[in-house]
Amino acid sequence: MSTVDLTGRVALVTGGARGIGAAVAHRLAKLGAGVAVLDLDAAGAQRVASAVGGIAIAGDVSDPATMPAVVAQVEKELGRLDVVHLNAGIGGGQTGVDVLDVERYRKLVGVNVDHVVYGLCAAVPALRRQGGGKIVITASLAGITAMPSDPLYTLTKHAVVGYARAAGKALAGEDITVSALCPGFVDTLLLGGAREEFAAAGFPLLTPSDVAEAVQSVLADGQPGEAWIIQPGGKATAYDFRGVPGVGGGQLPPPVVLGRV
Repeated sequence: MSTVDLTGRVALVTGGARGIGAAVAHRLAKLGAGVAVLDLDAAGAQRVASAVGGIAIAGDVSDPATMPAVVAQVEKELGRLDVVHLNAGIGGGQTGVDVLDVERYRKLVGVNVDHVVYGLCAAVPALRRQGGGKIVITASLAGITAMPSDPLYTLTKHAVVGYARAAGKALAGEDITVSALCPGFVDTLLLGGAREEFAAAGFPLLTPSDVAEAVQSVLADGQPGEAWIIQPGGKATAYDFRGVPGVGGGQLPPPVVLGRV
């Protein structure tokens, strides 16, 4: 596992009150960073922040006003922002292929997709002020392959991976590295009752600490726009996407025209 020295750096972790976010907050603090822990669960965020010597912030990441205010607070209280882990996420809870609960669907998209866009747009100016930085977005294997048990979750994670890949390339020239991390099934509350099914089947699960270790690898070695995968018993590695055939079957890419398809 590659190491990275975050001494004197400041990190923000969303969804940091438990699970992957809490494990990452502990890992980043161990690497030397001052850590801001953001979560809707104010008490949980405070517990983690107290344990890592950081600050706790309560907020709803799906609210467009939250992330700009949080970034401003982090810069005010901790002096800067260098690393952002956009980790908050929820499960779909419905198939979305025949019947749709619109309120639940909007909540899913708000947390899993909108929060990533709001978070990146809020963080980039702060990272620019430091001459660069790193953003790691928690996606899922559902972001690079289909999960028939939860098509709506698959939809959101595909969106996140695509956004990270494109945003990473767009910001690469500014020394701002944007990467997505796609873990397999992780032993967190997101599994719900399915945890017993995995156990009964003898199916191994990742731990939050496994994912935190993978985040460290991405911070150390990740390149702009990469999507990394991590599975139980394996090392975090960048996923090798197949290239899209270019014009006339060649490899000529289209010109980059911002704001147009």
